Amino acid sequence: MTLSLVRVDDRLIHGQVVVGWGQALGARQLVLVDDEVFANQWERDIYRVGVPLDMTIEFASVEQAARRVPDWDASSRRTIVVLGDVAAAVRLCELAPEVKRVNLGGIHPAPGRRQRLPYVFMTDSEAGALAALAARGVEITAQDVPTARPVPLQELT
Repeated sequence: MTLSLVRVDDRLIHGQVVVGWGQALGARQLVLVDDEVFANQWERDIYRVGVPLDMTIEFASVEQAARRVPDWDASSRRTIVVLGDVAAAVRLCELAPEVKRVNLGGIHPAPGRRQRLPYVFMTDSEAGALAALAARGVEITAQDVPTARPVPLQELT
């Protein structure tokens, strides 16, 4: 499987994803899955700047990404998919049952969210949506960097 990581990180593309995860996993492709970014050329250009020359970047809506998951999984290029929020990750998993693991990275404070880990804040509704995914067989863990211990979803609720 070369779909190496499906990560929820509201910062989307930044050093921790590109350098930390990208190097640790040997990723050569990043896919930013966000409906708003996909629709905005200016934002895509800004995110493109943060990607090293030896990696490619692709932008997709959630629906497009769901159709492409089998291609990324079958490709010889290691791929990291980054989504900006829990709702997008839940939609992707519902539309693409091939996604069996989701990593929670930087999910920052927002109204209604409470701290679950130093780098993960979620509402009870977000945690419940992830628990429903987990009940369907999707492995949900939180892990800020590749060297940290993966924290199972059960420890966040």
